[in-house]
Formats: sequence, structure tokens, C-alpha cells
Amino acid sequence: MARANVAITAVCTCLMLGGCSIGPSYFRPKAPVPAEYKEMAGWKTAEPRDHELRGNWWEVYNDPVINSLESQVSVSNQTLAQAEAQYRQARALVAQARAAYFPVVDLSASTNRSGASTSGSSSGASRGAVSVHSISLDATWEPDLWGRVRKTVEANVAIAQASAADVESSRLLLQAELAQNYFSLRALDAQQQILENTVGAYQKSLTLTQNRYDAGVVARLDVVQADAQLKSTQAQLLDVGVARAQFEHAIAVLIGKPPAEFSLPRTPLAGEPPLVPAGLPSELLERRPDIAAAERRVASANAQIGVAQAAYFPALSLSASGGFQSLAIGELLSAPARFWSLGATLAQTLFDAGARRARTAQAVAVYDATVAAYRQTVLTSFQEVEDNLAALRILEQEASVQAEALAGNRLTVELTLNQYKAGTVSYLNVIIAQAAALASERNAVDIRSRRLAANVALIRALGGGWTASMLPPAEQINSAKRGVKP
Repeated sequence: MARANVAITAVCTCLMLGGCSIGPSYFRPKAPVPAEYKEMAGWKTAEPRDHELRGNWWEVYNDPVINSLESQVSVSNQTLAQAEAQYRQARALVAQARAAYFPVVDLSASTNRSGASTSGSSSGASRGAVSVHSISLDATWEPDLWGRVRKTVEANVAIAQASAADVESSRLLLQAELAQNYFSLRALDAQQQILENTVGAYQKSLTLTQNRYDAGVVARLDVVQADAQLKSTQAQLLDVGVARAQFEHAIAVLIGKPPAEFSLPRTPLAGEPPLVPAGLPSELLERRPDIAAAERRVASANAQIGVAQAAYFPALSLSASGGFQSLAIGELLSAPARFWSLGATLAQTLFDAGARRARTAQAVAVYDATVAAYRQTVLTSFQEVEDNLAALRILEQEASVQAEALAGNRLTVELTLNQYKAGTVSYLNVIIAQAAALASERNAVDIRSRRLAANVALIRALGGGWTASMLPPAEQINSAKRGVKP
């Protein structure tokens, strides 16, 4: 009884000491945050509530096709499936680290037969052979006196949260990539439509020139030039098909399908990009999953400093063993065969040639590196927002100017054709006017495509409606069942 009391007292003392924790407290690193976006000057602002970014951000484009495609990314994309598997791996490491809080219990059973030969025996025969049978239950436990296990769990939980944020960052990246590919494909559809209309117009011009040549009004040079212009435009039309096929294949892979099983009907790009509320720069820290992932890795690195520092303190190990041991298997479970033991070991490293100091310095350096990576992520995020705000503002102005240029080019073609029919200008003037009009038409489509791409990039830069509150809390990660996806 006295020994049991001593053991219980020792355990209680260890539990009380287990409240100690070594290592620095964690504070979120400071990062440079501007008061407002530089490129917001002259930016059209949307109503904060009516146009606020939400989970299905692509619905702001009011396109049922892209709505259907985006919904398949979360279900079938293999890159996203890989990220989700990595999150489950990180969460399993949390469970593995938490297991160190509890004792390790082993059950063993053995049977051994041994004997020795009689000294001096000529035959060397074995005498006195005996069998020993035993069953034992052994338990060992290392109390978390200095918070090493606690800090390890804390570090792994933070990594699991970072991995969950990585999943959302990958999801947002893939969704944005699909949207940009979709709009690029639609822009190529518009280019095809323009080129088809142009081929038709050039075919009429060739017919007109051929008739004028047959009538002896113009030289054969006009016919050759009209035919060359037609063939060149037909080649451009065919060339657009290459890029369209590649975008269609890329969309198929993003939704987890072989390119051979996927196709999109041709639909020319139309419409203007929707207004996107940029919000305040300070809000960006809570709205981007990559910033959240970088911050959680800083928290993990901070906890690892505590793990390294805990090695400076002694480690206590408690052990208990009990069971039965007998020479006769029939008497193995009887009271006389019973045995037990209790023990405690206190170990302290006295000399390790600076290994612990080096590990602590390494942990501090890793922490400093993650802080720098976090701040760089924040700066890059602000850059992406500013880049796309500037792109949208400038491209809107360019679209307006391009529309005026296009109207002028169309009028020039009309006037030049009339002059050619009247015989006041050569066909070279018609070719020049038509080429300029075609280039202007294609530039207008290209600008519209770039505006939509920048619009999607801005939504992604702003987090796509995600917030840091969507990260799984530590309690959920500690108690979540295995195999459940975030």
C-alpha cells in the first residue's frame, strides 16, 4: 500500500508539473498594410452588400455554362484531390503527436525451455531442462513536464490548418484558371466569327474585282491581291482553331475529364466584366487563403522553438508491469505465479557538444524564415490586387478608345470601297483599309478578353469570398475523424 501511495503521489506531481510550458508565446507577425489601394483612384465602386464576393464567385458572370464547369472542379479535379489528401495527412500527424500524451501499454506472452549439459559428461546430454511460461502487461508513460508534447501538437495543428488553407488556395487558383480559360476560349470563338465574316466579305471583294477585271476595268494585279488577301485571312481562321482546341483540352483536365470526352459548342464572347468590391487593404489579410496558410506556418515554427528548448530539461519516464510467470502452464494464472513492478526514471543530458543549442538555433532560423515568407506573401497579395485594379481601369479606357477606332476603320472600308468602285483609288487602298478594320475588330475582342481575365484575377487576388474564419479550428482538427475532407 505504501508503495502504491508513493506511485500515486509521483503521478499527481507529474500531472501538476505538466502544466509547465517552454518556448515563446505566439503573436501574429506585423506586415506592411497600406491605408488604401493606390490604383483605386477613379475606380468604380460596387455596393458593398449587393455585390459582395461570396463562395460561388463565378456566378457574378451570369453564365450557366461556367457555373456548371466550376461546380465540377471541387468534385473531379485531381490537383485539388491531392491537396485534400495532404490535408488529411497533416491531420493524421496531429493525432500521432497527441498520442504521446498517453501511456503505451504492451501485452506479451512467452514460453521458453532451457537446459544445460552436465559438466564432464562424455555424452554431453542436456540435463535439468525447464520450461518457463509467462504473461505480462507492461505500461510506460513519459509525462509532458515541459510542454514538449503540447508544443508538438500545437505545431502540427498549425500545419494542418495551413494545409487546409492550401486546399482552399488551390481550389481558388483552379477555379480562376478555369474561368480565364473559358473566357479565352469564348474570345477565340468571337475571333472565329469575325474572321468568318471577313472571309465572306473578302470573297465578295474578290468576285467584284474578278468581274471588273473581266470587264477590262482593272488590271490582273487587283485580282491577285484580292485572292492573296482572302487566302491569308482563311489561314488566320484555321490558325485560331489550334488555340481553341488547346483551351478546350485545358478545361477538360481542370474538371477531371479526358479531353476526348469533352467539348464546348462555339459561343462568341459578349458582355462587360462585372464590378468587384475591392474593400480595404487591411481586410485582405483575412480574405486570402495563401496569407492564412503562411501565417499558420509561422505559428507552427514558433511552437517548434518550444519543442527544441524543452530538450534542455530532464525527462521523467514512469513504468509499470504486472503478470504471471510459472514453470507449469497449468498453474500460470494462479496467485503464486503473479508478479508486478513499478519504476521511475529521470534522465538529463549533461553533455551533447552543443547539439541542443544548434537545434534551438535552427528552430529560431526556421521561424525567422517563415515570418519573412509571410510578409512576402502579404506584399505579393497587395501587388496582385493593385496590378489587376490598374489593368481593369486602363483596359476600360483602352476599350473606349478602341471602339472609336473600330468605328472609324469600318467607315474607312466603306468609303474606300465606294471610291474603288468609282475608279478613283486602286485596290491596294481597299486592302489597307480592310486589313486595318480586321485588326481593329480583333483588338476589340482581345481587349474584352483581357478585361475579363483581369476581372477574374482580381477576384482571385481578393480571396474569392473566402475568409480566415473558414479555417478549421484547433478543436475540430484534434477531434475530427479520419478520412473526412475539409
